Amino acid sequence: MAGKRNKGNPGFMGWIDDRFPATALLEDHLSKYYAPKNFNFWYFFGSLALLVLVNQIVTGIWLTMSYNPSAEGAFASLEYIMRDVEYGWLLRYMHTTGASAFFVVVYLHMFRGMMYGSYKKPRELVWIFGMTIYLVLMAEAFMGYLLPWGQMSFWGAQVIISLFGAIPVIGPDLQQWIRGDYLISGITLNRFFALHVIALPLVLVALVVLHIIALHEVGSNNPDGIEIGDNLDENGVPKDGIPFHPYYSVKDLVGVGVFLFVFSIVLFWFPEGGGFFIEAPNFEPANPLVTPDHIAPVWYFTAFYAMLRAVTFSLFGLESTFWGVVVMGAGIAVLFVLPWLDKSPVRSMRYKGWISKVFLAIFAVSFVILSILGALPSTEGRTLVAQICTVLYFAYFLLMPFYTRMESTKPVPQRVTG
Repeated sequence: MAGKRNKGNPGFMGWIDDRFPATALLEDHLSKYYAPKNFNFWYFFGSLALLVLVNQIVTGIWLTMSYNPSAEGAFASLEYIMRDVEYGWLLRYMHTTGASAFFVVVYLHMFRGMMYGSYKKPRELVWIFGMTIYLVLMAEAFMGYLLPWGQMSFWGAQVIISLFGAIPVIGPDLQQWIRGDYLISGITLNRFFALHVIALPLVLVALVVLHIIALHEVGSNNPDGIEIGDNLDENGVPKDGIPFHPYYSVKDLVGVGVFLFVFSIVLFWFPEGGGFFIEAPNFEPANPLVTPDHIAPVWYFTAFYAMLRAVTFSLFGLESTFWGVVVMGAGIAVLFVLPWLDKSPVRSMRYKGWISKVFLAIFAVSFVILSILGALPSTEGRTLVAQICTVLYFAYFLLMPFYTRMESTKPVPQRVTG
């Protein structure tokens, strides 16, 4: 067993090690875990995602102490938190701003993985765990979005849940099962509250642990896409690796400092994010009889919402809403199979051909445009742009087996570069 390496050590830690492999775990995952020495700016976002997760859990626990998960008391309890609970406004804004920050760092973390080929063999399982975290995170955010029981929370949930009704045969029953009632009510709110504060966080933390364990089993990727384990010295230590602690654990503090600086600016000066973090209608209590002028999901869902609205055709006797749900779901599902779509002999975008670089740039721009369009009211022109961007989004993935196989690549160096 790994813990036997440290048995018999003196002092308090020796007493712990005789009963629990604490030192062995710290060595395996920190001080004796060798990471590539050429990590750059893009490698801050994994640790930042972990930081934001802790923020969400801690602030969420404190908010639940004063929150009332009922249709009659939810909105009033938030007003109580904001006005009467000591520093309640700060806790609430830390949680709402943290939710958006979580998706910002996760999207950048995912983009780095796509840019440097961190999904390719032997890291397929690391990528799958990461995408599952993303999927659970979306469910967690959706459940939490209903809890303020404001106008946009209520009607946004109404629109999203109604989409399940477009599924043939089982749609209406599935819709009712999700709500727990014939319409969105206090039962729905209580159900979402339980999932948001207990079930999904437990799953999320477990997936994060599995993601890190899988990563440390195969080793971290790097901007060159080179396996540092292929070049070892006489002691079996990677020549191009350095211990994660203290080198990267200290370096990550720089990223944490910059992140907290930007986070604090948003938190204290722009906590509503110009209506993107907390929409104006959400400062009004939910009213089933009054529909907001424009209903849209929160910004981190808008790209997929734009894909849904971009589908305007009926096919095989099924309505456009059904095919929109299919396209929206496929936009997430295709991310899971990315490791098997990339046929390039190299990992990193540094050594791939110009076709891969152009496709990745088009993919990123398309996703940003879709995110903007999904937050705006639909018009004929916007729908056309959304349709074009949706095609470009899927083209990146579906054409990948062809352009990655046919393009010329640059020679990959034997050792990592700066």
